[in-house]
Amino acid sequence: MKTIDAKNKELKALNSALKKSMNLIPVQVKNAEHLHGIAAGLKHGELIIEGDAGDYLGVLNAGATIKVTKNAARYVADNMTAGTVIIEGNADYGVGQYCYGGTIVVRGNAGDFTAVMNKGAAIIVGGNVGNEVATYMLKGDLVVVGNAGENFANYLIRGNVYIGGKWKSIGANTKIEPLTDEDIAKLHAYFEKYQIQADPATFKKIVAASEKPFYH
Repeated sequence: MKTIDAKNKELKALNSALKKSMNLIPVQVKNAEHLHGIAAGLKHGELIIEGDAGDYLGVLNAGATIKVTKNAARYVADNMTAGTVIIEGNADYGVGQYCYGGTIVVRGNAGDFTAVMNKGAAIIVGGNVGNEVATYMLKGDLVVVGNAGENFANYLIRGNVYIGGKWKSIGANTKIEPLTDEDIAKLHAYFEKYQIQADPATFKKIVAASEKPFYH
């Protein structure tokens, strides 16, 4: 494994070094919390951020595996198309906005606006989420093991939202459906793969009441 100390590096230099180093071996980066936009547009490789990460970690990720050992700031994996991002701690608001694919796992809590306009990613939060989570979600899965804030799944259009806890308020254009055997199997697979302690059978499933909520 190659280790890069980012303490005195600028973003452009660090991302350039990552693209050159991640072809064959995993790369570890230390002291990177001051940089915003680390690992933008990576297509392959494995990256481990030791400690905290700044804003826009893994933006436009197109296939890399990125792991943060502590917390991440805002807009984790914004516009990601493929790959995996795992946050061992908490993440700030905007996790997984506008994603087209890939998987995001936040083992702790995630902030407001998580999964807004999600277009196909699997987003799994092991703790609680904030307000306006899954607003305008179009496709994919959001799994919340804990509780949610206000306007949960507001104006959900398509996709599946699963929650193990409660919400302060649920958004417009939502309905609760019973879990199917396929849902339980899918949740079990997520939890087993990412080592999350939860019972799929206790989750609630939220889907869109209408796929065209703005047309009457």
